Amino acid sequence: MRLGLLGVLAAGGAALLLGGCGSLGYYAQAVNGHMDLMQRARPVPEVIADPATPAPLRERLELSQRMRDFAVAELKLPEGPSYRRYADLGRSAVVWNVVAAPELSLQLKTWCFPVVGCVGYRGYYSQAAADALAAELRAQGYEVMVYGVPAYSTLGKLEWMGGDPLLNTFVNGSEADLARLIFHELTHQVVYVGDDTTFNESYATAVERLGGRLWMERFATPEVRAADAQRLARAAAFRAFVQPWRAELDALYRSGRPPEALRAAKADLMARLRRAYEELKADPGSPLAGFAGYDGWFARANNASFAVMGAYNDFVPAFERLFEASGRDFARFHAEVRALAPLPRAERRARLGAPP
Repeated sequence: MRLGLLGVLAAGGAALLLGGCGSLGYYAQAVNGHMDLMQRARPVPEVIADPATPAPLRERLELSQRMRDFAVAELKLPEGPSYRRYADLGRSAVVWNVVAAPELSLQLKTWCFPVVGCVGYRGYYSQAAADALAAELRAQGYEVMVYGVPAYSTLGKLEWMGGDPLLNTFVNGSEADLARLIFHELTHQVVYVGDDTTFNESYATAVERLGGRLWMERFATPEVRAADAQRLARAAAFRAFVQPWRAELDALYRSGRPPEALRAAKADLMARLRRAYEELKADPGSPLAGFAGYDGWFARANNASFAVMGAYNDFVPAFERLFEASGRDFARFHAEVRALAPLPRAERRARLGAPP
């Protein structure tokens, strides 16, 4: 999960800091964190040519540039300086995001910012700062999730500063994951709708899946394709398993029952969810058989984790249908999405064929 737009917040935050208004501490960390990232970034050819660069990193950076070229030529994503530089941040995540939802709702709490509008998360360059906000929100009765983000998009707003660099936080992942991440984040530069996180993230997720599939078919070795197919099957099985439970939980919260009855029914549902997950892992015919990779998610599952999962997946089928209706032509597809962007939220979603 990569919700994160701190670079754009840094640009807006700088203006607010100069004007003496806004949440000064939050914008200060956004400005300082993004500037530190940009100062560490070096042109990819320079890093590749550096004798001190380890061979595996050199090879991965060369691969990333082929992916970057593919994104422009085949997926019709923007050319520009993004992902043409590399920075080692010396940590495992570029930022840590905080997402929160009420005790009896799957509606994400939102925060509003200049440029990007209102979004369902708040990001920090320090995990300690993210944890501190999470503790405050829990004290207010919210269910909270904190997670590390490997990359974020500046929406093309900071190309004049060098754009979004490749980072150590994601460049050494699998070939398929690297391709998908680059395609996902570049898609945010094509269309971004303020105040509609699910539209934005589902669009980018659709492009990452479509583009990732095309990349793997054309360039990956059989071994890489087989390993990726297994990962994709597990991810699809996870989403398919969670979706009906999420829908049941949402229906429960909308039922109008008294809070105490909702709490009891929620506890029962979560207990049933975890038992069913263990049964799924024990099923030899399931892609998740014997796989422990999602154990942590289920152990910590709460309203926030259910809600943020929806932001990335709810509209993906609708965008995939739009791609097919566009003749599987990426340029036409992006144009269709651009045409949807300025519409009122309800009309945009209706035309897309997505839930309101």
